[in-house]
This record gives sequence, C-alpha cells and structure tokens, in this order.
Amino acid sequence: MIKKKPGHISKKKTFGYSIGLLVAALVGTNIYLTNQNKSLVDEIANLRKNTVVTEVVDGDTLQLANGQRIRLSNLEAPELENCGGAEAKKKLKELVEGKSVRSEFVDVDRFRRSIGLIYIGKVLVNEVMLREGLARYDGTPTKERDKLKTAYDFAFDNKIGIFSSKCLALKPDIQGCLIKGNISRKSKQDKTYHFPDCSAYDQVMVEKDLGESWFCSEKEAENAGYVKSENCFGRTFKAIRK
Repeated sequence: MIKKKPGHISKKKTFGYSIGLLVAALVGTNIYLTNQNKSLVDEIANLRKNTVVTEVVDGDTLQLANGQRIRLSNLEAPELENCGGAEAKKKLKELVEGKSVRSEFVDVDRFRRSIGLIYIGKVLVNEVMLREGLARYDGTPTKERDKLKTAYDFAFDNKIGIFSSKCLALKPDIQGCLIKGNISRKSKQDKTYHFPDCSAYDQVMVEKDLGESWFCSEKEAENAGYVKSENCFGRTFKAIRK
C-alpha cells in the first residue's frame, strides 16, 4: 500500500476542482454579459423615445431628462477652452436645450456615454453642427454618414466656423513668434513644435480648435508640453531681431 504525503490531492480531485472553477467563471461571465446586454438594450430603448434635453455639456454632448448622457455621432466639437468651443456649445444649446429630441443609438464610447444621431422633428442636429463649421467630422458608419460628410465638406470648403481664419491660424498671433505647435490626430499626447529651419514647416498648420498654438521661443513651446520635431535635425530656433 502506497502512503500519500500529508496534504496530497489526487490528480482526479485536482482536475475536478479545476473544472469546477472554470464552470463557475463561465457562469459568472455569462451573468455579467447578460446584465451588460440587458442594460444596453434598455438604454437603446430609452433613447428611441422623445426626451427633453436638460443640459448641454459642451459642443457635442448633452444630458437627457431620463438621466442619460449622449454624445453626437460622427463629429467632435472643440474643447471648451479651445477656439470655437464656446461657440459650439452656444449653438447646441440654442438647438436642443429644453426641447424634446429623438435619439438614435449608434454606439457607446470609452466613457460609457451613448453615441447617437439627434433629431428635432425632421432636423438632424448633427448635420447642423457640421454645416455651421462647429465640429470636425469622423467617418463612423451610420445611416446618415453621407449626409453628415456633405455638411462637413460644405463648412470646410467655405471656411466656416473653425475652418475660418479665426481658428485656422495661418499667421502668428505676435510678429516674430514663428514656432508652430502641432498635436497628433492619433494621440493628443504627441505634441511637437516646428520652426522655419525645420523641413515640412510650411506644411504644418496651426489649428486652434485642436488646441494648437504659435510660440515665440522653444522654451515657451516646451513649457506648454511640446517637444522639438525630429524634422528639425538638431537645429535651434533663431528669433528674428527687430
């Protein structure tokens, strides 16, 4: 007879225990997913109802009377502190605050906000915001995508709103302050600055609705969180003497 060491557990028992844990984990996951799906279904159902807008948070986000917060699909308005941000919020308030709107669910963003198309009667609010140049377009697949892209193109081609010289700064705010701050579209944390001796300097635009700016010195740009572009090849900005 073979004696087992104290605390020894047979392979069969270990296997059975492992299977039990796996089953429990799968059941727990299924319950979680079921609850998540039910919550999402309820959210979509609520959005389909006409609901009064109680608050406009910014140029692309609003609060509904049922407690839901929804962001407008296919667009991104400037942050409130950036060029055009206050104007976008003001326009959205004029359009929807205190009014009954119909929302069509599109998706959920990383902040768990619903994303959708907003209608007042037959008016598509998303389209109005884009046509008046108060937001940038994104190509999220929706039934209104082509209409919204056309509205964006109209504002861009006619230099309306954030696409006008007010926010698209082709000249420095202060004479001689020629350093351009550029923020990456892929990562807002990727911020570089460029000056006349850097290659591709002429192709860099300062788009103030995105938070970009002109700077008078490299130190000023660096203090604002920008780093020298690799296209500058170790060169140093030489300020123009008056």
